[in-house]
Amino acid sequence: MKTTLEIPENLFRNAKATAAKRGVTLKTFFTEALEEKLRTPERPKNQTAFNYFGAMSDYHEENQLILKEIESEFGNVDVSEWK
Repeated sequence: MKTTLEIPENLFRNAKATAAKRGVTLKTFFTEALEEKLRTPERPKNQTAFNYFGAMSDYHEENQLILKEIESEFGNVDVSEWK
């Protein structure tokens, strides 16, 4: 299928040079890049790094409790004492 895309000039030049270095056509380069991008699952915005690291995932709930405790204690700080 043929289509027309507008690509920033510097990005196009970089892609063209990279394709030439790899010895592939620009069509092949863009096709492979798009296929790779479509294969890579996007990370949901509401997930934290803890969801992706097996060893650390066990600490997610504990860290949430610590963060809540810090937030509640920070609310009790008398800012006037800092001056």
